[in-house]
Amino acid sequence: MSPSNASASPDTSHSPALHSDETLGLEAFGAIDRMREALSAQFSGGLSPTALALASLDWWLHLATAPGKQLELGYKAGRKAARLANHLAAALIEAETPPCIDPLPGDHRFSAEGWRKQPYSCWAQSFLLGQQWWHNVTHEVPGVSRHHEEVVSFVARQLLDMVSPSNFPFANPEVIEKARATGGANFVQGAYNWLEDCSRLLSVRPPVGAGDFVAGRDVAVTPGKVVYRNHLIELIQYTPTTETVFAEPVLIVPAWIMKYYILDLSPRNSLIRHLVGQGHTVFCISWRNPAAEDRDLAMEDYRLKGVMAALEAVTAIVPERKVHAAGYCLGGTLLSIAAAAMARSGDDRLASLTLLAAQTDFTEPGELALFIDPSQLRMLESMMWNRGYLSSDQMASAFQLLRSNDLIWSRLVHDYMMGERTPMFDIMAWNADSTRMPYRMHAEYLRKLYLDNELAGGRFMVEGRPAALQNIRVPLFAIGTERDHVAPWRSVYKLHLLTDAELTFVLTGGGHNAGIVSEPGHPHRSFRIALRRHDDICLSPDEWVAAAEIREGSWWLAWVEWLAARSSPERVSAPLVPGRPEAGYAPLGDAPGQYVLQR
Repeated sequence: MSPSNASASPDTSHSPALHSDETLGLEAFGAIDRMREALSAQFSGGLSPTALALASLDWWLHLATAPGKQLELGYKAGRKAARLANHLAAALIEAETPPCIDPLPGDHRFSAEGWRKQPYSCWAQSFLLGQQWWHNVTHEVPGVSRHHEEVVSFVARQLLDMVSPSNFPFANPEVIEKARATGGANFVQGAYNWLEDCSRLLSVRPPVGAGDFVAGRDVAVTPGKVVYRNHLIELIQYTPTTETVFAEPVLIVPAWIMKYYILDLSPRNSLIRHLVGQGHTVFCISWRNPAAEDRDLAMEDYRLKGVMAALEAVTAIVPERKVHAAGYCLGGTLLSIAAAAMARSGDDRLASLTLLAAQTDFTEPGELALFIDPSQLRMLESMMWNRGYLSSDQMASAFQLLRSNDLIWSRLVHDYMMGERTPMFDIMAWNADSTRMPYRMHAEYLRKLYLDNELAGGRFMVEGRPAALQNIRVPLFAIGTERDHVAPWRSVYKLHLLTDAELTFVLTGGGHNAGIVSEPGHPHRSFRIALRRHDDICLSPDEWVAAAEIREGSWWLAWVEWLAARSSPERVSAPLVPGRPEAGYAPLGDAPGQYVLQR
């Protein structure tokens, strides 16, 4: 090193105090940025203005320099205007003229009979044609990155949904008819509903009707005992209802983003109660609701203190037996990581692995990808850095935006303009009972899995070694749901590409939650199912749909049948009480435990 360089960069290798001071200084500079980003997030609803600006600029610049695309849009605008004009001319002659454009599947804003009459039909048709044109504007612009295209399209869709004629009281025939029938009392009741909801939101109280579904009283009522507890989990063992049970127990790992009892709702639609009734010894994890002091909990903590601690307890309570492990949503992803790490180290305590609407490849994570890019993740991390966790209301806002028609605007019309209340039921009450996400764990989860896709790429490290899904050899059962916006079924299906193990895949109707809560006897339910053996060729998702067997009814029955076929043929006497005191696992209290009640 030259003398000039030496003087410009003083040697601090022998000055620990100076090195420590310099590190603290750098951390202080970083904290300034974190505080600015956290403050900005309070005004932007957690969305990164920089990410939105980059996406908008990418789209606008490419559209501005694409004369062919501009001519195409002008041509399509002319055609749509002509279609609307022809429709209106025909409607003047024949009032029952069919619409010139139909809403997209699942869009029920204009399904009422009043929307077929003028002038409401004209407004609805104009809006739908405009919506279709803006879809063309924001898609297939040459040169725009796919992610930026999706972001711009999403923003355009949100703005269009805001100005839908169904959202304006004197442009909506249903609201007008309601006002005529009640003498305007619907608006008075709607104002009261709005004030009540605002009051509950500001005072951090659950929505109206959620109090009718209390865990341990109305939901999560399957009898059982908490048999293990640490700082992160409570492990519940459910009381058997049959004289004999299958020798191998079932361990359920739910997602920690919500309370576990989505799998133990009302007695009529509880998956856990159904498993117990079929003769299975069932254990389920109930996650702690983390607070600010838990900010440094990492994904490895969730694996060790969650999945592995629960597995240790289950194998001590039911010794010398392998375990059927099942994971739902994020819990399934964590369970797959744990299973891959176990396979790598030769741990053979698993009899099978079931993943319920759980992703292992995140290249196509659905609409949640809108919130996953370096700028947006930086904003989320700063929000969590400031509080120590991601709050439930922040997560709820993101999910509501993904389904704004169903969760925001339809409620605006129904509750505040019509003056009616949407009836509360168990899944809705559960959905309002969300949990927080600790800073470090959630940041690792989003960066390592969503952004960098380390698990599918074989780069996710556990104890210094990659957790490769290819090492899993136990039978697999995976479920995707057709209308899942959290874990799209085609993304879940990619498990076929990541393992050579025997894999049974099920595609069922419904969404991320309703598709899993699919109790026997539920009307109009069906599913597709197919087994991929080790030496079978791998089909594309569309080929799989064409080839899979269609069955009527609930997939629960198929899963119970699958578990039975992979369990020991002999049944054993059911335990008299949950737990095993002689092994150090005495019951600590009744289900559903304490953690599920944390707010």
